[in-house]
Amino acid sequence: MNAPVLEAVGIGVRYGGVRAVDDVGLTLRPGEICGLIGPNGAGKTTLFDALSGIRRPHAGRILLDGADITRRSPVWRARHGVRRTFQRQQLFGRLTVADNLLVAQEWHGGGGGLAADLLAAPTRRRYEMARRERAAAVLHECGLDDVGAVYAGTLPVGRARMVELARAIVEPPRVLLLDEPTSGMTAGGEDQPPDGGRPADGTGRPVPDVRLLTSVVRRLAEEGAAVLLVEHDVGFVMDLCSRVVVLDLGRVLAEGTAAEVRADPRVRDAYLGTATTH
Repeated sequence: MNAPVLEAVGIGVRYGGVRAVDDVGLTLRPGEICGLIGPNGAGKTTLFDALSGIRRPHAGRILLDGADITRRSPVWRARHGVRRTFQRQQLFGRLTVADNLLVAQEWHGGGGGLAADLLAAPTRRRYEMARRERAAAVLHECGLDDVGAVYAGTLPVGRARMVELARAIVEPPRVLLLDEPTSGMTAGGEDQPPDGGRPADGTGRPVPDVRLLTSVVRRLAEEGAAVLLVEHDVGFVMDLCSRVVVLDLGRVLAEGTAAEVRADPRVRDAYLGTATTH
């Protein structure tokens, strides 16, 4: 098997006296799509915060390619390929959709710095053109061609989530953490205009949002990214993920294939028995 790209070893996170995450271990390998499910309050988003560097765990270690990155900042992790989306969207609402993707590439610098910007130097123009071409390609893949010039803050939730995904992958991620990626999306894409410019499914109609999301995630995994997603739509997780991890009260309750997790009576009692899909 491929060596792990990201590992969580004995992770613990406390809020006062409450153990939101307690001795959690998790391994992600290149090309894997792993689902993280559990009841509300199970610690899923807290674990994401620890993996992405937003919250430092009080116990345990985070490893990237075997190196300890527990104390590394979210910015450092993002620049080294650990990207995420958020349960509550974190777009630059006053920038256009296209500019959200350009901003995500800007940290590389621009071929000469401020002087090159002011003088419109050829190196800067080449960098800018390459970045705009990359942004346009990702917008197309995510079905966002028609809203590139629209302010991100004006979009409905489903499309805004696709913008956040596009921004996270405009530079190919090594690890992609998706927090409730289908929330606000419709399986049939009803919140989209009929001629929205999104990739067609062979019938000439736009591809539904969730199907488009699935296609993008699978393509990323095929190219070697490790994907971990938190999602309340259990059917979506079971269909997409090769492995599923179940959290309950901050601890790993079960782990295995979709079939193994479905068959586990502890999971049915804790989560699946009362879960609804949308």
